Amino acid sequence: MSRIGNTPVAIPAGVTVSAENGKVSVKGPKGQLEMTHRPEVGIEVELGRAVVRRLVSDADKRGRAFHGLTRALLQNMVVGVTEGYEKKLEINGVGYNCKLEGNKLVFNLGFAHTVQVEIPKGIECEVRNPTNIQLRGCDKQMVGELAARIRKLRPPEPYKGKGIKYAEEVIRRKAGKAFGSGG
Repeated sequence: MSRIGNTPVAIPAGVTVSAENGKVSVKGPKGQLEMTHRPEVGIEVELGRAVVRRLVSDADKRGRAFHGLTRALLQNMVVGVTEGYEKKLEINGVGYNCKLEGNKLVFNLGFAHTVQVEIPKGIECEVRNPTNIQLRGCDKQMVGELAARIRKLRPPEPYKGKGIKYAEEVIRRKAGKAFGSGG
């Protein structure tokens, strides 16, 4: 039995949740999110909380899995429209930098060319200085996916730590080649 799925999702003041025909819509001060949920589960909105119900038997393993997943996704939607999500990235390396041009991020990462990344609708991007990027939005998946795509352009390497990393990420450093008298 899913413990996560059985916990109701609290709906704070200023947030409206509507569920009908297999779709859930959450509207709040930071934006609006929609999701289509699986037919194995149903969502009921009652008295300031949303409850995810399993519509199949307890023996159905997929139904149990989707029960907890749907509840977690609904909770992320409610948090997203009230508080929002944020990812911070740091660029390390001599000559590595970033600038914001319209709705694109333009990176200089040691390649012979610049790399451009388009910012999707619903994501706010702030470049405080050429080596710090801050991404904000109400959709947790979109914010995380964009941050991962940016990090993948030049992942941090373990010898000098050059590359793009999350602000809270710790890079384990390796020692370089040791020269000694061989014999």
